[in-house]
Amino acid sequence: MQSSDFTPSTSRFTNGGLHYEARLLAHGDEEVALESPEKTSYLKACEALHVVPASHYLRHMKDAELNMMHRGLGPQGTRALAVPLATNTSILRLNLRDNAMEGLGGAAIAKMLTENIYIAEVDVSNNNLGDHGASAFGGMLEETGYLKSLNLSENGFTNVAAKPLGQALVVNSELLHLDLSRNALGERSGHILGYSLSENTRLRSLSLAWNSIRGRGAVMLANGLAANMFLKSVDLSSNGFGKEAAAALGQALKDNYVLEELNVSNNLIHTEGAIHFATGLKVNRTIKSLNISRNPIQNAGCYGILKSIRDNPDSAIEDLDFSGIPVSQDFEDLHARVKGIHSALTVHHGGRFGTLKAFP
Repeated sequence: MQSSDFTPSTSRFTNGGLHYEARLLAHGDEEVALESPEKTSYLKACEALHVVPASHYLRHMKDAELNMMHRGLGPQGTRALAVPLATNTSILRLNLRDNAMEGLGGAAIAKMLTENIYIAEVDVSNNNLGDHGASAFGGMLEETGYLKSLNLSENGFTNVAAKPLGQALVVNSELLHLDLSRNALGERSGHILGYSLSENTRLRSLSLAWNSIRGRGAVMLANGLAANMFLKSVDLSSNGFGKEAAAALGQALKDNYVLEELNVSNNLIHTEGAIHFATGLKVNRTIKSLNISRNPIQNAGCYGILKSIRDNPDSAIEDLDFSGIPVSQDFEDLHARVKGIHSALTVHHGGRFGTLKAFP
């Protein structure tokens, strides 16, 4: 029996499964009437799959937002929940984070989303969906056009998952926000997703943070970003992009006139890579926030980027993050001058050289 927060008022296990002898479910002092077809279908699904119903769902099935994080649904509990959700017309936002649903449960939720035209935001992160789950969600995104936001982070996706997800991004014309962070997407995924980004005309935000997209795959991803004229916010942090990808991203900053937020922190970008960013920023008119923190770009890289902002009167930059990188007094002096040109600019860094004092 999988965990749940539900206690039947009168129930017993027999060879025929879990039977409900009352028309009311007790949850503390609260009683939940069992009258609607949706409730009935859920209870029947739970009985058929030998799982205990979640009273939290029964209490909140008419809410606009259903938050069922950390409920321990498991694959079968998720399958049961998918049955009434398919016809639910109230829920617009669905959070099923951390429910150990695995690929089987994930496939049930994906299938449900092809039938439900009301749910617009879904979080199924941290559920060990695996590549099987990725395939199911990719198929769903190809088939349906109702979902606006999807969080698939922390699900153990590998390069195998990139193909169905990438194909979906080419044809889906409604999804606005996609989170694929904290998976195991590698170099091959960069090739696939780079092409998908060059073709996608709808996404507004994308997170690929904490994956392993490196080498040529990172370059192809950056090239795809350069060609995309719809994305506003992209998080590529903690991938290990390196020098070649940094050069491609610098070119993307030249070519792209839509992107407003870019996070490339913790990516093994060195000073040479920072100079490529500076070249792009010298002509870019849309970037408002650049996070290049915790990269070994040193003071010279920080200075070069800030100088490019100074030399670009049309720059829209409002936030520069160099956290973890110490800077010089020359950098501080330049910052003061740039503030005179771009008064809204905020700069974060790792402190100034020579300001640390020894303990007495």
